[in-house]
Amino acid sequence: MKSNEPIRLQLYMARAGVASRRKSEQLITEGQVTVNGVTVTTLGTKVSEIDDVRVAGRRIAPEREHVYVALNKPRKYICSASDPEGRPIAVELLGKDYSERLFSVGRLDFLSSGLILYTNDGEFARAVSHPSSRIEKEYRVDAQKPIPETLLEEYKQGIVVDGERYALASYRYKNPRCVRLVLIEGKNREIRRVFAHWRIGVKRIHRVRIGIIRLGELPVGS
Repeated sequence: MKSNEPIRLQLYMARAGVASRRKSEQLITEGQVTVNGVTVTTLGTKVSEIDDVRVAGRRIAPEREHVYVALNKPRKYICSASDPEGRPIAVELLGKDYSERLFSVGRLDFLSSGLILYTNDGEFARAVSHPSSRIEKEYRVDAQKPIPETLLEEYKQGIVVDGERYALASYRYKNPRCVRLVLIEGKNREIRRVFAHWRIGVKRIHRVRIGIIRLGELPVGS
């Protein structure tokens, strides 16, 4: 970006590796962003590299080099940048290897494990996360009792749980209590909510693929 080429503030923040464009919009509306010393809450604001843009008091500028990392997240790690409860934070597993400020592309809940991407490229994060991109996310799910295929077919057609509609792209059995599920959107805690609706306990949720990126033999925490 040329210094005399103004762009929208949320895009500037995404290119600076603060967060995805959507999350950057949230930070703006929450009043956490200043431009040249003035708090800005209007999403249409435009800025350039000659402006003093700060998030929570820290000056930011567009990244010159983008970083893309695949992490095998362990269970009982959170994907947020911080946690008031003091639980382990997944991004800290990358700290010794990367000096850039990295954020997660999407989420894996606290008890789930497996593949998650980290980057400082907000545009990449938006493209991967947005449902319109139709990027598949594949999970191995281990249940406490057999999973009837009739329920998976119902899930594939689309089901409503507590007012929220969920739809499965495809599935494949490993055995009666273990199935591979492929989602496109992957809403917050979707698999756990659907299985709880079926009254089937979940022992493990492990993401093995995002689009063409497979977890493979990457060790836990690496």
